[in-house]
Amino acid sequence: MKSKKRAVRHLSLSPNLHCHSSLSPPVGVVRPTLSVLPPSREELQQGSATLVCLSSGGFPSTWSVGWKVGGSSSSSGVSHSVEVVGRDGHYSRSSTLSLSAEQWRKAGSVSCEASLSGQSPVTQTLNPDHCSE
Repeated sequence: MKSKKRAVRHLSLSPNLHCHSSLSPPVGVVRPTLSVLPPSREELQQGSATLVCLSSGGFPSTWSVGWKVGGSSSSSGVSHSVEVVGRDGHYSRSSTLSLSAEQWRKAGSVSCEASLSGQSPVTQTLNPDHCSE
């Protein structure tokens, strides 16, 4: 009887191997960049106003994104996306604020604000009077 030898290969995965990147994760705090998109003319004509805030490139993931309408914090009509981590280890997310067209016009200003404990906030503000309808 001839014995058959089987080749056995062992695959060893390094605990430092990351599927999304071969780059080192960021060190320290990185302030996100905010971009606020105003409501469209068509939407305003239909009586509603949706604003979108894009927060990109922040680290760590605990930056929170919120809204201020006329200088006061607003949580009504707000929805947030799930955060996404980029190849560079930085985080991005979006937040949407839904208002009536009248609330938008009377707001004076609408701000998107990214905040992290111990850091000064990052703010991007739109003034309805400066946005074309």
